[in-house]
Amino acid sequence: MPPVSDKARAAGLVDVRTVVPDAVIDLRYATPDNFVGEAMYPADARCLVHESIAPGLAAAAEALRSGGETLVFWDCYRPHHVQQRMYQVVGQPWVSRPGRYARSHEAGLSVDVTLARDGELVDMGTDFDAFVPRAHAYATEGVSAEVQANRARLREAMAIGGLRVYRNEWWHFDAPDAYDDHPILGAPVN
Repeated sequence: MPPVSDKARAAGLVDVRTVVPDAVIDLRYATPDNFVGEAMYPADARCLVHESIAPGLAAAAEALRSGGETLVFWDCYRPHHVQQRMYQVVGQPWVSRPGRYARSHEAGLSVDVTLARDGELVDMGTDFDAFVPRAHAYATEGVSAEVQANRARLREAMAIGGLRVYRNEWWHFDAPDAYDDHPILGAPVN
């Protein structure tokens, strides 16, 4: 695997595949298959995370492997200019207002993930970036018992790695310091 860019390395970012080698990378923002409808990352974008959460992601992936499941990554580190574009399109409460500091994805301290089993996505009840109440992490109305169990399994595995779910999005997981003030990184995603 090629090394990350000098800017990414200086920011403490690592490619998630260095710690979760069987990760499925499906960066939706590198394609027009997202809520903005346009590719916001280059086609060769990598799933970068802050080195502080890498061991936790490895632990979560290991916990899932025992059940025959694999982590699928939809988003990782997100450059500030992409956060600004997303906010222009949707705004709050679905997209956080970009500010003077990096938080969450902009700091490489949050990931958007799901599960795959035997190469197929596990049913989680909604697609990624579904801006509907059924997408809330603990939603029950209109969410089958099977889907609730699938979401719980993902939450439990990520908790083993020290990441907690964001209540409005079953796919979004944060490190404990994800919402502290961090410098804007300015690193490329490729």
